[in-house]
Amino acid sequence: MAGITDKSEHAVKLKHVYYGQGCTNVLKDVSLAIPHGQWVCIAGRNGAGKSTLIRLLNGLLLMSRGRILIDGLELNGRTLGDIRRHIGMVFANPDDQFVGLTVEDDIAFGLENLCLSREEMLQRIRTYAERLDIVHLLQRHPATLSGGQKQRAAIAAVLAMEPSIIVMDEAASMLDEKAKNELLGLMRAMHAEGSYTLISITHDVEEMAEADRMIVLDGGMVVADGSPKELLLQDDLLRRCRLKAPFALQLCRELKARGIDIGELVREKEVLEALWSYHSKRFLTATGTEG
Repeated sequence: MAGITDKSEHAVKLKHVYYGQGCTNVLKDVSLAIPHGQWVCIAGRNGAGKSTLIRLLNGLLLMSRGRILIDGLELNGRTLGDIRRHIGMVFANPDDQFVGLTVEDDIAFGLENLCLSREEMLQRIRTYAERLDIVHLLQRHPATLSGGQKQRAAIAAVLAMEPSIIVMDEAASMLDEKAKNELLGLMRAMHAEGSYTLISITHDVEEMAEADRMIVLDGGMVVADGSPKELLLQDDLLRRCRLKAPFALQLCRELKARGIDIGELVREKEVLEALWSYHSKRFLTATGTEG
């Protein structure tokens, strides 16, 4: 149901990108490519350049030099308007994104800027309100919503514009644990649908573990790029980013210390599956029914 599709190989491509403030380069020679449909997590300690990087993607900041291509379009003054239709941005504080007196007005605001017909606008509002489970909130003022409801409303407003790339900049940082889990579940569903390229910035290692790929920035440079399953096992890298190991990995290591070796896993679902397999084999062996 996402909107703009493109035949280019990559949703996002950066070639030797620099961004500087005064004499300081916040980003230094960043080159990377993100294929369509991939869920990428960008990690790094505060000041590493994460938010700067994603703000370059839709021209909120202007790079010092290099090239940025979005769905095959090179970012410049002529293409900026088109590129912003490809990218939806969700920030940490949803209050910063609300402009309407009601949730419905807020979703409609972005659609009006696309010059859609009233019929198409109403259809999209209904479609994405149902999808985000906020139909009952459409006539509410955003200020009356809970943190989780606000973030769902903000995401609905972004998705209704049907971008192909969704960027979430610390979108869960102001949410309680229940709302964080709901947001993570929504991101899993969006990824499973296959219509979106997801780029998330987070300090939450549980969220990192769910992504297809993890890109680590430090000092404005890419210092690691690989699968979360590989990178989250590297204690030196976690210390460099000032992160703790995922709970699943900590549990695996504690179990190993107690004689239960199921390997080193970073997702809780994988740990549960491994424990079930481990105890099933133990039971079959003990009862003589194995094989």
